[in-house]
Amino acid sequence: MSAFELVLLVVMGDLIQQGVTQQDNSVVGAMLAVSTFALWTLAFSYATYRWNRVQPIIEGVPAVVVQDGRPLTKVLDYERLTTADVLVAAREQGIADLQDVRLAVLEADGKFSFIKRDESRPLEPEKHEL
Repeated sequence: MSAFELVLLVVMGDLIQQGVTQQDNSVVGAMLAVSTFALWTLAFSYATYRWNRVQPIIEGVPAVVVQDGRPLTKVLDYERLTTADVLVAAREQGIADLQDVRLAVLEADGKFSFIKRDESRPLEPEKHEL
């Protein structure tokens, strides 16, 4: 669930509650507000599906935060994260040390993806002649 959808869910719940408990005295007003939010959600969903250029604007883009075991401090600062935040996420996925991480990505939905360093394979792929 994106942040936009979470806010929408909370606002819709509040609008429905006001209409049901008669604090607003207008069930039609609550239904109109909920319908408007639902329409905007569908419109944004369709726009991200139909046009690729819109998707990064609405949903965001992933960001590489660790590369070859080293945290990228400029990216962490931009995303307002600390190294401790990345370490917590790594431990949640069974990674004890960032030195074991080849790549860590902060996904657009706020979750971390880690690609562990494979010790049996060098970092640079070997070039084979045909």
